[in-house]
Amino acid sequence: MKEFFYNARVYFSDTDAGGIVYHARYLDFAEHARTEMLREILPDIGQSDIKDDGVIFVVKSISIDYRKPAYLDDLLFVRTALEKAERFSAVFKQDVMRDGEILASLSVRVASVSAEKKKIVPIPQKVLEALQN
Repeated sequence: MKEFFYNARVYFSDTDAGGIVYHARYLDFAEHARTEMLREILPDIGQSDIKDDGVIFVVKSISIDYRKPAYLDDLLFVRTALEKAERFSAVFKQDVMRDGEILASLSVRVASVSAEKKKIVPIPQKVLEALQN
């Protein structure tokens, strides 16, 4: 399973008054990492190209295990790996880490949906192949 790494710095807007990262911000860190992973594995096909083809990806389900907090000014690394890709959805395993220590683990299932009708459609073949390679 190939891994992709994304760096994220914790800013004031990511934290509460005590300087601890809001629990929901981990969703944003993971979303940014998945987006950058797609950008890297599909260099000739941007998200706007996929959307122009009439397909969008939406989160169908997500599970998060919070282990330790992140703090203001931390440099975080989000490790993303494809767990499985099927015809209509893909599951990503993501870990938000600081200095090699896992702070939160996520399992994210995304579905391929028609941009126009908002109904499930197959993942475009070029995207599916890139995910599986």
